[in-house]
Amino acid sequence: MKHNKNRIQQSLIGSLALSDHLPEIISHPGKWHRLLLILGCQIWFLHLDAQNFGIRNRIPTPNDSLVSFVVNNDGSATFRLYAPDAKSVELGGDLKAEKIERANNGVWTMSTGPNINPSAYRYVFKVDGMNVIDPKNPMAADFRPMVELVPKSESLFWQKKDVPHGLMSIVYYESKATNSTRRMFVWTPPRYFSNDKKIPVLYLMHGGGDNDTNWPGQGKAGWILDNLFAEGKITQMIVVMPDGSIPVEIFAHDLGSNIIPFIEANFRVLADAPHRAIAGLSMGGIQLLETLVDYPDMFAYVNVMSSGWFTRNPESLEKYDQRVKAVAPILKKNIKYFIFTTGGKADMASNNTPPTQAIFTKYGIKSEFSEMDGGHTMYVWRHDLYNFTTKIFK
Repeated sequence: MKHNKNRIQQSLIGSLALSDHLPEIISHPGKWHRLLLILGCQIWFLHLDAQNFGIRNRIPTPNDSLVSFVVNNDGSATFRLYAPDAKSVELGGDLKAEKIERANNGVWTMSTGPNINPSAYRYVFKVDGMNVIDPKNPMAADFRPMVELVPKSESLFWQKKDVPHGLMSIVYYESKATNSTRRMFVWTPPRYFSNDKKIPVLYLMHGGGDNDTNWPGQGKAGWILDNLFAEGKITQMIVVMPDGSIPVEIFAHDLGSNIIPFIEANFRVLADAPHRAIAGLSMGGIQLLETLVDYPDMFAYVNVMSSGWFTRNPESLEKYDQRVKAVAPILKKNIKYFIFTTGGKADMASNNTPPTQAIFTKYGIKSEFSEMDGGHTMYVWRHDLYNFTTKIFK
């Protein structure tokens, strides 16, 4: 925990140090958007320091395994929320709780009456009078509040502009990897449905703790692609943004055996390695690497963003070394462009990138490396998407 406190202090000092440059920034208005974005990134990184870097030393809580909603045999519903410091918790929305209990471990249990009519119901938890969305609900990631810290006078590459827009579709498919119906977003370029031309596909993965809404939402992928297409900077392509909130090995199987075949059966695309690209940030980069060694003949363009195999586990790293060695001849034959990108020294995953890249280099698979200041944030990954899409399928 001492290590985490030092990192938090360093983050605070770094934020305060920006005040030394305020006169220069004020005299150059064009720098305001960078200041605001960096401040936002540092605040987010500070939160990440406290939440994630100490995870191995964190004391487990009942919230770790809490199931917040169940339907009971008598047709009633039970809701649960971990709120150990709350004075009162109630169920609000379309349903009312007939019984509310607080356990000694801080878990509140709210039960409705029996024989509720089958339907879809909206609900919130009222914690000490304040409405709180159920943080354990699978849909919670779809509705995270977000702000854009950009002055009105600025026009950035990821903002909506007056250009022809592609279609951002929500697509459902049946996954044999999870034995469930799963969701993904698919961006198709302007005029895609007005002709019968087949085009390439980019598979784009989000990071840990998010879902398939991350790239279309916070990542602004649709606006970025619309703008690049309007400016003639990218080749016409489809971009598929799957839900990666499942274990790495299962996701790799889902992508290779379910998602790609589904896209190629239902969209007008070119179905071969030279016309497939793959990119992923953070956890999505781990999923990318897993997919790459499982399906080495599928992709010609690869971007690992702020990611790499964990160096703290030498046995795991050696396992991946041998897996890369086994498929290296196939990868060398198929990959046309391979790049690792990071957010500089402030990127918490940057230490894992060089050893991972070195494994591929060791077996003759060439790749590039690029970094920019900005840390482990969407500020960096939007730039990665911009740069990567302008280089592929050409």
